[in-house]
Amino acid sequence: MEKPLVRISVRNLVEFILKSGDLDNRRGSADKEAMLKGSRLHRKIQGRMGSHYRAEVSLKYITEYKDVDIQVEGRADGIFTENDQYYIDEIKGVYADVSQFEQPVEVHRAQAMCYARIYAQEQQLEKIGVQMTYGNLDTEELRYFREDHTLEELRQWYQDLLDRYHKWIAYQLAWKKERNASMSNLEFPFEYREGQRKIVSSVYHTISTERQIFIQAPTGVGKTMSTIFPAVRAVGAGMGENIFYLTAKTITRTVAEEAFSILREHGLKFKVITITAKEKLCFCDKVECNPENCLWARGHLDRVNDAVYELWTTQDRYDRETLLEYAKKWQVCPFELCLDLAVWVDAVICDYNYVFDPNVYLKRFFGEGTSGDYIFLIDEAHNLVDRGREMYSAYVDRADVLEAKKLAADYSKGLVKALEKVNRHLLTLEKECGDYEILQNPGAVSLSILQVMGEMDKLLEELRGKELPEQLLEFYFCVRDFLNIDELLDENYVVYTEIGDQGKVVLRLFCVNPAANIGRCLEKGKSTVFFSATLLPMDYYRTLLSTRKDDYGIYVPSPFQQEKRCILTGRDVSSRYTRRGYEEYHRIASYIAKTVWTRKGNYMVFFPSYKFMEDVLDVYENEFSVDWVRCIAQTSGMHEQEKEEFLEEFSTSEGTLVGFCVMGGIFSEGIDLMGEKLIGAIIVGTGLPQIGIQREILRQYYDKKGASGFDYAYRYPGMNKVLQSAGRVIRTQEDTGIILLLDERFAGSDYRNLFPAEWSDRGNCTLNTVEEQLDHFWNSVKESGQLSNQENGSAQD
Repeated sequence: MEKPLVRISVRNLVEFILKSGDLDNRRGSADKEAMLKGSRLHRKIQGRMGSHYRAEVSLKYITEYKDVDIQVEGRADGIFTENDQYYIDEIKGVYADVSQFEQPVEVHRAQAMCYARIYAQEQQLEKIGVQMTYGNLDTEELRYFREDHTLEELRQWYQDLLDRYHKWIAYQLAWKKERNASMSNLEFPFEYREGQRKIVSSVYHTISTERQIFIQAPTGVGKTMSTIFPAVRAVGAGMGENIFYLTAKTITRTVAEEAFSILREHGLKFKVITITAKEKLCFCDKVECNPENCLWARGHLDRVNDAVYELWTTQDRYDRETLLEYAKKWQVCPFELCLDLAVWVDAVICDYNYVFDPNVYLKRFFGEGTSGDYIFLIDEAHNLVDRGREMYSAYVDRADVLEAKKLAADYSKGLVKALEKVNRHLLTLEKECGDYEILQNPGAVSLSILQVMGEMDKLLEELRGKELPEQLLEFYFCVRDFLNIDELLDENYVVYTEIGDQGKVVLRLFCVNPAANIGRCLEKGKSTVFFSATLLPMDYYRTLLSTRKDDYGIYVPSPFQQEKRCILTGRDVSSRYTRRGYEEYHRIASYIAKTVWTRKGNYMVFFPSYKFMEDVLDVYENEFSVDWVRCIAQTSGMHEQEKEEFLEEFSTSEGTLVGFCVMGGIFSEGIDLMGEKLIGAIIVGTGLPQIGIQREILRQYYDKKGASGFDYAYRYPGMNKVLQSAGRVIRTQEDTGIILLLDERFAGSDYRNLFPAEWSDRGNCTLNTVEEQLDHFWNSVKESGQLSNQENGSAQD
């Protein structure tokens, strides 16, 4: 059997095996200007060296082991001869004062030694030299370090380096063999529900053809297991290597973890990690990743490889508790431990931003020039539209520029000068700005901000880890974000100015359609599955999440019996702004009272805003309150504990409980209140987003594209909130409940056409008839014997 070939670059090899020292987030990252300057400096140095100097020489070397061949490859910056001896030249551009360097950085020296070993072997040289050339990116002052090596020395050093890497590859190959063997008899762990087999076969086929699919399937079908199972089987069949299960909310991450656990119970061997936000993994009260403020950052790089290897080879499931346990044992940063471990596992469960956000994405997987056989499973995919717009948009506020300029005065004259230039450009825009002003492009602001970034990177490197004011560091990240997004500007963006909260102009780069940016990320993998209970209309989501023309799409009907739920539209009530007032609030409160008085149980009422909710709640409590109905209300900015306490009320409540909530909020999706925990949802209004500058820009943009701007900016996002809120009621086959839609607009064709097909039995009601119609429904359910003993659903929900 032919041995596998593993390829790795010289740089990645030495940075992985030889990394050492502290974590320190106070150091700047190489920006675009620094990269350009570095490339120019490389070319200038190479050009000066004459005809005996060969630049950018490609080198590679294969080392054979019993189980694998490892090919190390890369390009030496330069190879030259002096006094009949060959030298490998490794060039590094830095902002620091090179005259202060006492010795080369170890990983830079190791890169040169790798090239020296390969070239000396290739040319059969007994001796070879290495030269480290450091150049200041501004002054172009140079500093050289030289040393000589025999080929035998380099062979032994290189073999030791590669043996340390082979240890990782050997375990990886053995594990994959064991993993794939565990799938030979792996079957779907449940009896198939209606629609599940269709999802499983469609996902498997999509992965096998390296395509994308959009799946609209209601709650209760079991979407999580129906997408994970075929993805796992596809990995076992060699159609993919890593699964990324992407979510927008913590609860859906938990469901994915449970699905993998169930498959493990049925024999699957699969290593799965859940990436938790840095703030939730940090041991410190305040996240400060530097050796002065964090014990775990001190010497982290010296120990982290040993920590990763032990955790990787002894465990298969890596949740928050496991990561914290091993991080404490090895005294390393748990978040960085998590990211390093993710490279070696079979599945990663994480938030969208670790794949898509240009400032947060996992560079180990998705950096420039990297890709892999990744399978992306995108849960609650409807959330990715607004999240995508947010991730691919950026801004700069003149108020922040002025504050940064004030803070920079104690640190750098160059930075102050660069910030003043930005301020002047923004001031010009401020004088021309009314409510908002759409621009062709950012103009001179982009170039001046690039200069600010260069000055800030220079400052951060010169300080070498010393503290900067937190506000100035935050501004640094804002500048970095702006420049990252500036590079992406195309026809999918609108550039505009508005006057910000502090009375100064804000220049915004607004991504109106994130599909192209999302698509570039997904091209790093092989196949993508978008799925949600609310992907209607599907063409709308296809337009905003994908640029491909060959995407599949399937609609899975609800497995629930229509007889066990009642959907009514109140046609004599409205949430329009022009109708809001005491009379309409009284009508809505009356609807709520008549609904919850019909049958004892727990209900949720969803409103388009907190203000609307509070106004109706005030009328309800003053005019319709009774002793046997208790009301609780969602508040803005609830903490995790407050959210849990709110939901706990629905598990322990006796009598009738009415939860007043906001559409699009934390209780309108991603929560499971099954059986008697929730028997009714009342949705007040069509969920239209509030009118604002960005919504109006979206409307105008899509009108110009020939689409319905109002639908794209308002109606479709609003209906998604409605459908998500309605989906809180019927969660399992055993559930029984009612959905009441309170707005006359729901009766119109514009909205009826957006309802799921299984809502075809929806009826209409008025304030005079709603009680009678609900009574009839509850009596018919009771007579059929389906009302009592409602139980929680099975593990595949």
